[in-house]
Amino acid sequence: MIRLGSNSKTRALILNDFKVNFIQNGGSFDEDSITTTDPKSFVYEATKGKYNELLAKYGINEMPLLVADSVVTANGELLRKAKDENDARRMLELQSGNETSVITCMIYKSKTKELIDISITTYKFETFDENHMNEYIKSGECFGKAGAIMVEGFCKPYIKEVVGYESTAMGLCAQKLIPFLES
Repeated sequence: MIRLGSNSKTRALILNDFKVNFIQNGGSFDEDSITTTDPKSFVYEATKGKYNELLAKYGINEMPLLVADSVVTANGELLRKAKDENDARRMLELQSGNETSVITCMIYKSKTKELIDISITTYKFETFDENHMNEYIKSGECFGKAGAIMVEGFCKPYIKEVVGYESTAMGLCAQKLIPFLES
């Protein structure tokens, strides 16, 4: 049993899909306190901030702690969670017909093991259909997701090429975590 230090439904789904027993306890770390605009630095600082908050709250005596965060980047721009429909549209238009990377950082700590990982999955997208994009934005599914993207949903039919794991793009690189848990 591990503690998932995240409020993400998608990260919980990934752990369920990979048959990992967990309880979910997210925190309240303020990502707006991070000043860097470098995507890799930002995702590491956000994950480390969440980790430090939850480690202080729960420790690792009862169970190991797993914390993760993801950001999206296109044209070198850090794309965080959309603030409103206009912000979501701007991010999606930037990614449409373009190369987009999802960078996920995770920290796992037990009494005997520690894993710190930054993984990247890069997509080449076809041009998004404008009507489909408008429906997606209106549905609200784009909110709460880095870069407003949903590779397992809206973006799936537009994927031309992918390098990396889908789980990384969904917010937790299970392919790196699972062997570590089993060793």
